[in-house]
Amino acid sequence: MRTVLELSWRLLRGGGRRTLLGTLLTLAAVAVSTGLLLFAVGANHAFLQRSHADAWRHPDKPAAAPAAIEALSTDYVRGRPIAVIDLAALNGAAPVPPGMPRFPRPGEAWLSPALARLVKDLPADHLAQRFPAPAGTLGRGALVHPGELVAVIGRDARDPAVTAPRNSSDALETTAGPTRIDRFPTAASSLASAYRVLMAIASVLMVVPLLVFGGAAARLTVARRDQRLAALRLVGATPGQVVAITTAEAVLTAAAGAVAGLLLYAAAVPALARITIQGGGWFIGDLWPGPLSVAGVLAAVPVLVGVSAVAGLRRVVVSPLGVARRETPPALRAVRLGALVVVLISFGVVSSGLMSLGRAALVVLLVFLALAFLALNLAGPWVVALIGRVTVGTARGPARLLAGRRLLDDPRAAWRTVAGVALTGFVAGFLALLSAPPSLSTAGDPDALRLTVPQARSSAVADQVKSRLTGMNARVTVKRTTTEDDPLAEHSTVTRNGIVTVTVPGGVAARDRARTALAGVVPGKVATTPADQDVDGDRLLADLRTGAFTVLAVSFLIAVTSAGITGASAVLDRRQAYAMLRLAGTPLSVLDRARRQETLIPLTVMGGGSLLTGLFFASPFATGIGPSGLVALIAFVVLGFAGVLGASALSRPLLRAVTTEPAPRPD
Repeated sequence: MRTVLELSWRLLRGGGRRTLLGTLLTLAAVAVSTGLLLFAVGANHAFLQRSHADAWRHPDKPAAAPAAIEALSTDYVRGRPIAVIDLAALNGAAPVPPGMPRFPRPGEAWLSPALARLVKDLPADHLAQRFPAPAGTLGRGALVHPGELVAVIGRDARDPAVTAPRNSSDALETTAGPTRIDRFPTAASSLASAYRVLMAIASVLMVVPLLVFGGAAARLTVARRDQRLAALRLVGATPGQVVAITTAEAVLTAAAGAVAGLLLYAAAVPALARITIQGGGWFIGDLWPGPLSVAGVLAAVPVLVGVSAVAGLRRVVVSPLGVARRETPPALRAVRLGALVVVLISFGVVSSGLMSLGRAALVVLLVFLALAFLALNLAGPWVVALIGRVTVGTARGPARLLAGRRLLDDPRAAWRTVAGVALTGFVAGFLALLSAPPSLSTAGDPDALRLTVPQARSSAVADQVKSRLTGMNARVTVKRTTTEDDPLAEHSTVTRNGIVTVTVPGGVAARDRARTALAGVVPGKVATTPADQDVDGDRLLADLRTGAFTVLAVSFLIAVTSAGITGASAVLDRRQAYAMLRLAGTPLSVLDRARRQETLIPLTVMGGGSLLTGLFFASPFATGIGPSGLVALIAFVVLGFAGVLGASALSRPLLRAVTTEPAPRPD
């Protein structure tokens, strides 16, 4: 083993400038892959931490031996929601809330740091008077994100705030209780679960292309490496020694790249923490996965690269003379395209009933997304070879002919150059149909605050409201309504409510002053505007758009990095062929034009095909193409081609360098 490591190190160190450059390209590819893989793992960890921080606020079923009462409501200030948790102890066994040193006493208020700052900044009659005197500041365990507005208020067990019924929780769970509990809930709320599901889908959309890119990193400068290993085989090295040397060389490079990727991610975390989801940024600690996860990524990346490097050694081991003589490898088989067709047909069969599978639908979707990525990656080289045949047959100039011959001779290398953008096309197509347009629900007077109370109490509540708003330019009206829970049922429950509406002109400041004056007028309920009821729904839609563009940004980073690194690697692999063509009198401009065409031609075909595949996979869940969906599609076309062209242009100086040598350099 020591001999193998020493020989691997000598090959790496003594290979000259070109070998060093190829090694650095591989290291850079592995570093980017590791950094982005840590981002995907860290984001899942962060959403898990958020769901834990949110779970305790949503009481579930009443406990048999309760120790406390918990209720949740949502107030608003300056258009931002405030989570208000009312707690009352029933005995000395009341559980300690997360982020607090003890259970709150009656008449105490514990505020989040962001809410405490807002209480100091705004006039007292706009916010502070809604809560009792602050007794402390909530810690990290009670907060979903650093800027969240949260208030925990201690109550007496007989206080109407923890005994009066509240409106039933809506789909986003902004209201709950009062509920008797013996401990705080740990199960994620439906909204937190929805975010984790979306993050799982986003992870597959990011991680699978990353793994493909990471595996391809092991095969950068593959032609030069194969030539060197074939020479070792011809002078007597055994297949086992060749495999060991390749594995050691790949793992050493990948290990260094993985450490560089860890440092890259560490440097990016402060910027990532500013990405706004659920109304705020992130705790930096949440974006760091656990030590075991980090160690797992740092170990898995070199293993993946080593396995990928060994997987490409079959020709070197079986036919080293063919490699040394640069014989064209056997043609790829059409079964590669068949695998993609099977995945598409299978998804088409199950997609119609996917929504009826419940939680299992997520697992099925994630499996099919991963299979689609892998099938596209498997079919890509075969399609590139087919494109090469068509290009050669239709060529009318030397550049097009050279491009077609290269596509036909080494379709795998050509595919590695465009694979990133092609797989990004799948992501863009999938997200385009899932990018719902922003909410347009603005019905009602934006200055109107509403309280819903039983009809019998509506007049008395209206009088109380008028009394509290004395001196303010407010108009109070009462509208009585009757609704049936199930009009088709024989004994449907009839609900008679009175909607007390307070119209307060003067903008958001006047509304906040009125909200503060009305705090507690109906225990357990807050006055809200129609716009308040849309805040959480609009935030979810905005988060969907933010997530979609974040995934696209990561995908484009992978794609452009892949195109740049693999393009430079391809120039190094073919430097002897370029040098000989240059010596034969081929203009550099023709060589450069051929190099660009061998990228753009398959990119156009495969990018469009993967885009259509992504649209097909998103069709069962389509919400219609909104503005953000159209932006995603246009961005893919424009930025995809621009990014690849830009990355390809970086290889032009390298092409000029390898063609200025008077003769091909021997390995």
